[in-house]
Amino acid sequence: MAEAVAASTENEEEVAGPRLPQLLETGRRLLGEVEDTNESTNSRFIQEKVKQGLESLEKASRMMAQLDLFSPNEELEEISSADLKYLMVPALQGALTLKQVSVSHRLDQVQAARAHFMDFLKQCQNYHITKFELPPAPDNPPRKKSVDGPAGSQQSLIAMASHRQAKIERYKQKKELENKLASLEYAVENGQADEEQVREYYLLHLQKWVSISLEEIDSIDQEIVILKARDAAKQASPSRMPPQSRPPTKPFILTRDTAQAKVFGSGYPSLATMTVNDWYEQRQKWDALKNTTSTINVNQEVEQDEDQETKSEEGDEDALHKKRTWDDWKDTHPRGYGNRQNMG
Repeated sequence: MAEAVAASTENEEEVAGPRLPQLLETGRRLLGEVEDTNESTNSRFIQEKVKQGLESLEKASRMMAQLDLFSPNEELEEISSADLKYLMVPALQGALTLKQVSVSHRLDQVQAARAHFMDFLKQCQNYHITKFELPPAPDNPPRKKSVDGPAGSQQSLIAMASHRQAKIERYKQKKELENKLASLEYAVENGQADEEQVREYYLLHLQKWVSISLEEIDSIDQEIVILKARDAAKQASPSRMPPQSRPPTKPFILTRDTAQAKVFGSGYPSLATMTVNDWYEQRQKWDALKNTTSTINVNQEVEQDEDQETKSEEGDEDALHKKRTWDDWKDTHPRGYGNRQNMG
């Protein structure tokens, strides 16, 4: 009879599926394997683990909602130490969602991961797990008074310095929490810790995940801006413009033979008639011919000048001879010689 009851219980558990602790442990284990492996996140093996982990945590989330495990009206002290670990489910979902790789659905994935992290942070803030401020929505950044000039630049620098200091403080707190967790982990995992140690262990885990969630949301918000800008650039790319907006292309023809050139034309103003070497040889011949012509012209001018000079000299001798003959004639013939008309 006892054996029949035990078999019946096992069958009921198989039909009901894994229990809540098993689902949480499966999700945590698979996330650890994905983060600690040296294999590429894009590999099918790793992506299958991511898928299995998300399915386990999704089942755990639905089961927690059915059991009404947490209520916004209760205080942190009212939650049992064994149930505190289930507050980490949304944070684990966000971490595994970021491990998904799909270029076409990346924006949806990071937004879903952000929603999981925000659910976790809101629960932790509601139960006062630790002191922190909820990140603003990416579409509704905190309003700041815009100040122009040096004062505005100084405010911007102060804000950047404060943001950097906050990140440094979170990093230091995370390291301190990891050291404390390492000192309690062995006792808790092996059932050697008392109630107070178990509660402190899970509270430290929650505080650690608060720091991780804030860092991840900061990175997600930056990635969302980049992804939206990429999508906007794709939509405004020239390849998506309507065809009629482009100017029509003017057809042209490259002629292959003389007949085609006569019918269709060459397609450009003129064709080359000689090579560079032919032009250079022709230029040399032209220069040589020009120099020869110049030399001939010079020689002709010189000869003309010499002839003119010779003629001038001959003309001078004739004139001199005539002048001397006239002088001799006047010496032998007195003035009025041969004029007989005025004689009485």
